Amino acid sequence: MSLRDPNPSSTSKPKRVAIVIANPAISSSTGWPVGFWWSELTHPYHVFAEAGYEVELFSPNGGACQADAMSDPNDSSGYSRTDLISQGFIHTPELRALIDQTRPVREIAIDRFDAILVAGGQAPMFTFEPATDLHQIFAAFHGEGKVAAALCHGVAILAYARNQDGRLIAEGKTVTGFANVEEDFADNAVWTYGLLPRDQHVMPWRIEDRLRALGANYVHAGLWRSFAIRDGNLITGQQNFSGEETARLIVETLGR
Repeated sequence: MSLRDPNPSSTSKPKRVAIVIANPAISSSTGWPVGFWWSELTHPYHVFAEAGYEVELFSPNGGACQADAMSDPNDSSGYSRTDLISQGFIHTPELRALIDQTRPVREIAIDRFDAILVAGGQAPMFTFEPATDLHQIFAAFHGEGKVAAALCHGVAILAYARNQDGRLIAEGKTVTGFANVEEDFADNAVWTYGLLPRDQHVMPWRIEDRLRALGANYVHAGLWRSFAIRDGNLITGQQNFSGEETARLIVETLGR
């Protein structure tokens, strides 16, 4: 399914965005099932729909995907209970069905799209390293001057995607992604509730640390602040509260 320009009098070709969500996995850190994060799909999808963009949904391997439980507004934790945009997406059958039939990223025809957005959740931290098709597709968007965007833990793609000269795309770029202060918050939460021992972390590595180590200029706006930044045609968003801001920066870059 794709969303088309709601203005039938418009003669301009609608912009197209490929959104990539992670395939489900089991965390090697916690043993818990992990997936994508609902708001990092639904909030950008909503912004793109308002802009009259066409949106297609992909995952590294294709097939059915699962969201991280706490990102579901119906989850018993209540963590995302105020996320009405995700609630609407989940309860719209034709949209909810998209999650059960994602296409593999190898089927992305780059010449058909103006931008790629890689959403986060916990699974990217465990599944993106071997996702070589995604590395190549993301790098190809960036190399062709198209918008290449990533959000939250989806920014893990920058640890692997390289330019044609072999250098990591993020090297020398100003970028953001899930911050160390937010990883600290998540770790302390699971420690407080006795879900993990204090010598065990939720994530196997950290976005902020890795980006700094590979030569990126990492910045963030503070704990749980919505934030996105653009450096050339590379756009990154800080965390799960930054989906709308990331998408609006993409729309600002591409126009309508």
